[in-house]
Amino acid sequence: MNITDRFLHYVSFLTTSDENTGMNPSTPGQLVFAQALKEELENLGLQDISLDDNGYLMATLPANTQEHKPTIGFIAHLDTSPDASGKHIKPRIVANYDGKDILLNEEKQIWLETEKYPEIKQYEGQDIIVTDGTTLLGADDKAGVAEIISAVEYLLAHPEIKHGKIRIGFTPDEEIGQGADNFDVQKFGADFAYTMDGGQIGELEFENFNAAAAKITINGLNVHPGYAYHKMRNSMRIAYQLAVMIPRWETPEHTQGYEGFYHLTGMQGDVEKTVLSYIIRDFDRARFESRKKELQHLVNKVNAEYGEGTAEIELRDQYYNMREKIEPVMHIIDLAERAMREVGVEPKVSPIRGGTDGARLSFEGLPCPNIFAGGHNFHGRFEYVPIQSMEKAMQVIIKIVELA
Repeated sequence: MNITDRFLHYVSFLTTSDENTGMNPSTPGQLVFAQALKEELENLGLQDISLDDNGYLMATLPANTQEHKPTIGFIAHLDTSPDASGKHIKPRIVANYDGKDILLNEEKQIWLETEKYPEIKQYEGQDIIVTDGTTLLGADDKAGVAEIISAVEYLLAHPEIKHGKIRIGFTPDEEIGQGADNFDVQKFGADFAYTMDGGQIGELEFENFNAAAAKITINGLNVHPGYAYHKMRNSMRIAYQLAVMIPRWETPEHTQGYEGFYHLTGMQGDVEKTVLSYIIRDFDRARFESRKKELQHLVNKVNAEYGEGTAEIELRDQYYNMREKIEPVMHIIDLAERAMREVGVEPKVSPIRGGTDGARLSFEGLPCPNIFAGGHNFHGRFEYVPIQSMEKAMQVIIKIVELA
């Protein structure tokens, strides 16, 4: 099976994760997909294949040389983002892309417009997989899964490429920040690894946000509005008051590069109770801690005005910047850069304005930078992936193994 057919097959599995189920994995479709991959790995002849109840799939491509070589891992995640529907995905290949707007859905007149997404023009003449404009595509991260398995299949067919032990791992629930929760680093047994979970071709990342989640609950008091004078405490209005105290230029739509932000991801409520959900992001650890303190300060201000207990905050750290764990082993970045160049890809080293499983795994003893999977516009219905980018990612994996 070639990489394109493999990817098109993988996106047929419904694997949207859901942070509200309390299950591991969070949705049953991820386990169904993992079981199908397990059977595929068995058919390829890999060894030490294991799939646990939490949906973590691991396997080994044994070394084919007596030379001392490191054990390298390659990791991708099974789930797709809950930010857009992953059900009944209808992928389509736009062959020999002409550089113009792409009609995704004629019935609904949904277009992938070059004015809004000008980076697509760089793929003129290539073959691009798109959606029908009603769902995400799932290149994040089924492109990564396809690239890893296709690379392993190639290595099996080309024993003249001498390599050490290769470990591959597929994780659930990365998109809801739980991908590394039950990942057994010791069992995985790699000296270092790479997540194949980046964006456009050439991306190589070893810096990411420090990340936290905040849940702010505003407790109100409902009274008949005709008799509410000096009695009612409208939790929605108070929540709005708190939200606008956060500088609007410190939000995702006003930040880039190394700038951090506060992001309001959800608001649910009525007069009696309103809940605000935030994520907090910053590359600098000191600024990250300062942002958490600032949210606590705003909660204190609300309580000072409306009474203690009006506002409550729950803060939870999610992951940290992996740079401090990668810098002592920068040879693994040098290796990836060299591999990219040798297969004709110019490395684009940049910070991840997000996080990957590799960030947490790096803090658990498995240095794990991030390599491109090739897609664009992740988490939305205008997601696409050039086939040639997936092929190059597969070649990078093979070359890393060969050079190590």
